[in-house]
This record gives sequence, structure tokens and C-alpha cells, in this order.
Amino acid sequence: MHEFDAREGGALRVSLTYDEPGPQGKTTAHTDTYRGRFVRLVPGELVVEVDVFETADPALQGEMTSTITLADAADGGTELTAVHDGVPDGVAPADNELGWRTALDRLAALVERGG
Repeated sequence: MHEFDAREGGALRVSLTYDEPGPQGKTTAHTDTYRGRFVRLVPGELVVEVDVFETADPALQGEMTSTITLADAADGGTELTAVHDGVPDGVAPADNELGWRTALDRLAALVERGG
């Protein structure tokens, strides 16, 4: 996490590094760096952010919008719904889904252990 200003209009900048051989980064050989801004924040309900990859590859450029909604779940937990619009053509849908699943699994593990 390079920058994280969690307010509407605030900026963020993140790098994801792949330690395992195989994945190709979008910014460098093993890194995806993206920057963006928070468009809308409703505490406990909604996060909308717009991001772009830091890359010279035209197939990976363009704004992506992530919309995350939170709702009370029947079991007393929280239901999270994530929609990712504007994903560049150079990002395979399976890779995008895997990235989301990995991030959400890590979030669940963090929340379940209490911090």
C-alpha cells in the first residue's frame, strides 16, 4: 500500500507482487501497480472506486470501476457483493476472478481472526 486516503475524492495506490513463478505482472515482470480514487463511500454500506493500472501496455489501460456493497446476512455476518466494470481487454476474466477470490479470502481470514 503506497497511498490510501479513505474519503470521497481520496487517492489510493497499491502494488501486488507475485512471488510464485508464472504470473506476469502488468507493471513489471512480477508486479501489478494500480492507482485510483474513491468516488463514493457510505460507511458500512458502499465503496465505489475507480482505478487504472500503471502500465505501458494499451491492452491493460483504461479506467476500471469497482463497486462493493455490504448488507446484513441472515447468519448475522455481512454479505459482500463486488462488481468490477471496465476491466481492460488484456485482463483475462478468469485471472480477474481469481484475483477477487484471493483478495476476498484474505479479507475473510483477517476478519475471522479479529484483526
